[in-house]
Amino acid sequence: MSDEHFIEIIRSGDASGFAPLLERYSKQVFALLVRMTGNREDAQDLSQDVFIKVFGSLPSFRGDCSFSTWLYRIAYNMGISSTRKARSNFVSVDLTAELQELEEDAAFSSSDDETLTDSRLDLLETALDRLPPDERAMITLFYKDERSMSEIAGITGLTETNVKTRIFRIRKRLYVLIKEMEDQNDR
Repeated sequence: MSDEHFIEIIRSGDASGFAPLLERYSKQVFALLVRMTGNREDAQDLSQDVFIKVFGSLPSFRGDCSFSTWLYRIAYNMGISSTRKARSNFVSVDLTAELQELEEDAAFSSSDDETLTDSRLDLLETALDRLPPDERAMITLFYKDERSMSEIAGITGLTETNVKTRIFRIRKRLYVLIKEMEDQNDR
């Protein structure tokens, strides 16, 4: 069944239509919020708040974008607000896919086709920790969640061009941070 089907059930006054939406999206929203906050307990609380807000806001959902994009935008905004308040600087993410993409896009050179090492993965995690939560979220949405530029634009409220530019700049900043850490380790 489509999201729209369940939304219509809820709008008709039957709250039981919300359970399938909650089941469908709760893990994804939780994962995004864990990556943004770096704390499972905070992410769990925020996830609950997100779904309470979504349920209460469904009457105002216009359908200009997909339900999932609308939901992610609410989660993203609540995550940003929470991290601004908490000033949290920690995140825990499985970054193998991001490292591979960064390796291609940021021109990590590997003349011997060396395999990814734990130390490089650690460097990437440390570099990501140094980014603001909104930038970590954008990188996560693009590489980990494989969201399109237009979906990220809908989630963040930025234009698609701004999303492309910001992701490019974030990747460049990550590359510079990793290079600096590698240089420090070589000393």
